[in-house]
Amino acid sequence: MDVGLKRELEDKVRAGERLTREDGIALYESDDLAWLGGLAHKVRTRKNGDVVHFNVNRHLNMTNVCTASCAYCSFQRKPGEKDAYTMRIEEAVRLATAMESENLTELHIVNGLHPNLPWRYYPRSLRELKAALPGVSLKAFTATEIHHFETISGLSASEILDELIDAGLESLTGGGAEIFDWEVRQHIVDHKTHWEDWSRIHRLAHEKGLKTPCTMLYGHIEEPRHRVDHVLRLRELQDETGGFQVFIPLRYQHDFVDMKDGKIRNRLQARTTMATGAEALKTFAVSRLLFDNVPHVKVFWVMHGVQTAQLALQHGADDMDGSVVEYKITHDADNYGTPNKLTREDLLDLIRDAGFRPVERNTRYEIIREYEGPDPARRDEPQPMRL
Repeated sequence: MDVGLKRELEDKVRAGERLTREDGIALYESDDLAWLGGLAHKVRTRKNGDVVHFNVNRHLNMTNVCTASCAYCSFQRKPGEKDAYTMRIEEAVRLATAMESENLTELHIVNGLHPNLPWRYYPRSLRELKAALPGVSLKAFTATEIHHFETISGLSASEILDELIDAGLESLTGGGAEIFDWEVRQHIVDHKTHWEDWSRIHRLAHEKGLKTPCTMLYGHIEEPRHRVDHVLRLRELQDETGGFQVFIPLRYQHDFVDMKDGKIRNRLQARTTMATGAEALKTFAVSRLLFDNVPHVKVFWVMHGVQTAQLALQHGADDMDGSVVEYKITHDADNYGTPNKLTREDLLDLIRDAGFRPVERNTRYEIIREYEGPDPARRDEPQPMRL
């Protein structure tokens, strides 16, 4: 990068000036990761100090049956396939309450777009989960699912959200965003929820007082300019509503697990390579620098591996997600045994080893408990991070 442009971007960041589309593309073109990471770290420190947030949560995927066949997705199954499943609500409650003793604070619920489940299954599931775990926040359903509920129920998204909120919904999930630009989206997404409906549904949720996350799936067939466009669309919506709490870059995954049944459902992987660790860190850094009006950037450790997740905390991220437990949509992010669960103690150790102070939060980013930071003696003498 030209020295003058570098200085100009540094001055903008230092002054808190909003970066442009051209700035974002220029940042992606830089091969100086240490410089990018340093700029992003300044911004995350300005917003969040030395804190890294986490929570104790459990992911529930109550059905993998889905009408869509998105090109990147290995999770979906069609009705009648051998490993297709749909949980009875009682089973979902049993799985959720199994973590009650660990002071669970959030259930994160995402499902396939089931062609036959009635609309009433969804609010009823939230009511029964909330009755069983009244102190646990329900973060449930993507905007794509809400759009699907409109189709199967005949209700508007506003009416659907009202009923789900009445049943205990506290936040939507951020999924279904992938990449918004149609140049890419038409090749990867096989459902009808695109930017117009995704943004409409999150706007409605924000109007009703919900705070939601937003996501971006990166590292497949998109180019950096598509990532910049994606973030700027979200930034503009955030200017309007202020309802996004956190931005979550999600690393596209190859199918390491489900291909063992003889079917490779991920139709992109024959012509793609997953993003390297360096590309992941660059994406976190540029996202933090561009998305100036969202308070938090989360690294979902399941999709990045724990070591890259720790490094992302030095490149703009300030949230490590949570305990997760049995994440079915993607797993084994680096194909080297990434766990599907981390305990509270695991998360505390990982955050401290990365040099930060852990803070346990709830779904609304209200602080539940602050913990001691890294051992000062350990920071005086640099040591490799324990994994």
